[in-house]
Amino acid sequence: MTRPLPRILAATLIAASLLLAACKDAPDAAKPAAATPVSVAAVAAEAKGFSVGSAMSTRTVYVFFDAQCPHCTALWEAAKPLKSQARFVWIPVGILNPSSTAQGATLLAAKDPVAAMDEHEASMTAKGGGISAASGIDAQKADVAKNTELLTRFGFGSIPTIIGNHAETGALVTQEGAMQTAALAGLLGLKVPTP
Repeated sequence: MTRPLPRILAATLIAASLLLAACKDAPDAAKPAAATPVSVAAVAAEAKGFSVGSAMSTRTVYVFFDAQCPHCTALWEAAKPLKSQARFVWIPVGILNPSSTAQGATLLAAKDPVAAMDEHEASMTAKGGGISAASGIDAQKADVAKNTELLTRFGFGSIPTIIGNHAETGALVTQEGAMQTAALAGLLGLKVPTP
């Protein structure tokens, strides 16, 4: 009785080797462009967001978020205990679905974006889908599109994305994905709040 599995395995390995060789020889035009180096100054100058925390704080942390992202909801809650130590600028992007852009633009257009974000995130937590999109927000939708372009220009592939400077060392810090409060404080060089 012959065993076809080793032959199939060998054929698969040969095909994979040929495919890898073909990818390696692909022209440079087919390769993705290198990401723009991350810069806090570029985010501060180009992104449109809303602030949470002390406007007078010397520490500013930028958070790219998608209104439809459950991990962004978790980070919104995790960052709240740190708002006395840093100003968080929440920058909406439109990545996950069409509601992302409309809801992000609605948050930017809100008279009280922090209250609107609290309402939105409570709805997301309750599986309600978030706030309803406002009308007349074309300018804010354009801002969300620019925010999204900035995030992708930096080469980030997920949300939320945190960008800031470490409070003690001044070093640039970036993080893709949500974190608990203590881990976020550690990343940013802030004090872990006591319960």
